[in-house]
Amino acid sequence: MNNAAASERKSGFLVLLAVYFFACVLGVLIFQLLSGNAFYLRLFTADLAATLFVWMMGTMLDNASVYDPYWSVAPVVMLILGILQLRVFNAGAVLMTAVVLVWGVRLTAHWSTTFQGLKHQDWRYTQLQERYPKLWFVINLFGIHLFPTVVVFSVLVPAFEFITGYTTLSPGMILGLLVSLFAVFLQYTADNQMRAFRRRPENAGRVNRGGLWKYSRHPNYLGEILMWWGVFLAMLSARPSAWLLAAGPLLNTLMFLFISIPLMEKRQLQRRPEYADYMSQTGKLLPRLSGGFSKTTSL
Repeated sequence: MNNAAASERKSGFLVLLAVYFFACVLGVLIFQLLSGNAFYLRLFTADLAATLFVWMMGTMLDNASVYDPYWSVAPVVMLILGILQLRVFNAGAVLMTAVVLVWGVRLTAHWSTTFQGLKHQDWRYTQLQERYPKLWFVINLFGIHLFPTVVVFSVLVPAFEFITGYTTLSPGMILGLLVSLFAVFLQYTADNQMRAFRRRPENAGRVNRGGLWKYSRHPNYLGEILMWWGVFLAMLSARPSAWLLAAGPLLNTLMFLFISIPLMEKRQLQRRPEYADYMSQTGKLLPRLSGGFSKTTSL
């Protein structure tokens, strides 16, 4: 990395640090101003306010990727804020916070390795901006910012229900938390393997078929999906009647299956001719069993 790129990256980090600091301050202020209202209403309103602030700053900076760290930063901030407000300091709160913190720190650290500066925007956003210039305002606000915020909030609700419903540690809770930790390890391994693959000049334009990527076309996305199903499973052991909260991790799963993965795979097919062959041999998320489902129906 040359000096100019390093300087751009450093200045971009400082700007984002300021943006997220003020977004957190705004969110906490809104949360406190709504005291007396229902807990989830207060938290969701604060979450929306912080999202709108980040969206506004991204619009001013002409870069929708300002929102990218929100996915991993917001859950950690909201969980800590919620625990302090609820004054629930049991073992369940400690365990859940530890799991979400490990996930959030790991994912944010990974994002930081891909961050190049505020002059660089995620290719998906740029593609949408160029393809639908008249709809860009709506797509940016509702599709890139508000919809993911709703998804993040919906997967975090089971974490709060786990904490408030916790009494004693049960096998179901342990299983759920282990699933989440396994998911973090899965993401970490997949991201490291892909980073190592891309560093080798001889791999330019090729498809990574090694490590976890030999068995799944999107092991990193699989980890993100499993993370929140694990949280839900742990919660279900504490509050069996709250099974409808499966809507959160289900919405998260559907977002990856019908938005994130199709966009990524369309680009890969355009850029890497061998990707079609890779798709025919490798499961979308789960390892493909011989004689199993066709490539159009399997996960």
